[in-house]
Amino acid sequence: MALSPPNSGSQPPKSGSREDAAQDGFLREVDEALREEQMVNALKRYARPVGLAITVGLLALGGYLYWDHTQKAEAAQWSDRTIIAMDRLEAGQFDPAIKDLELIAREGSDGNRAVALMQLAAIAAQQGKSDEAAKKFAAVAADEKLPQPFRDLALVRQVSIQFDSMKPEEVIAKLKPLAVPGNAYFGSAGELVGMAYLEQGKPDQAGELFAKIGKDQAVPATLRSRMRQLASGLGYDAGIDNPELETGGEAAPAAAPSAAAPK
Repeated sequence: MALSPPNSGSQPPKSGSREDAAQDGFLREVDEALREEQMVNALKRYARPVGLAITVGLLALGGYLYWDHTQKAEAAQWSDRTIIAMDRLEAGQFDPAIKDLELIAREGSDGNRAVALMQLAAIAAQQGKSDEAAKKFAAVAADEKLPQPFRDLALVRQVSIQFDSMKPEEVIAKLKPLAVPGNAYFGSAGELVGMAYLEQGKPDQAGELFAKIGKDQAVPATLRSRMRQLASGLGYDAGIDNPELETGGEAAPAAAPSAAAPK
């Protein structure tokens, strides 16, 4: 009696399964081919504009770096010329110094132009040319290209020169924005505004402003002292007028006489 072959438990693959696997492989190959073709087409389509954009960006960056380097080098040259001009002024070489300053005022960078213009105006004031000096300071104050601190200082100098010929309200209108604590020119502008208040017959406003200036430690000591005297004369307390006592708040005790001091 013939025996049946042992059953291994596994069935031979059906022909349909092999066909399905082959079809799946074919579809994957087709899909990969399509993706490659799409990528190649995209590269052909966008490679040129993308490359052009990158090139333009690199050129722009290089141009900016060159411009920045040129600007810094030019600014350094004008700074050197400004220093030379100031040295000539200190040495009494006024004519060449003035020529240097005039050149810087015409062609220099904004910061160096401001220094040169302010110095030319100051020279005119020192020479007694008040009208010319006032016009030069006014031009600096009106030049929006110049740094604001120079413009503010120029305005204070202009008003100080023309104070006697100006109406009090004009002085106040020009300088009141600067006559506030914290402003770099609070002391100088405030003094002029306070004097204008006095001319208007407003001693209370003048005294209050003088007192604020006298108490402001950021104001130069000589100006503080003068403002304290004016404030005191108007009945306002502007603090003590002794620099040694300003920070302590109380009078320091008198030092004991030295034993070696002569009787």
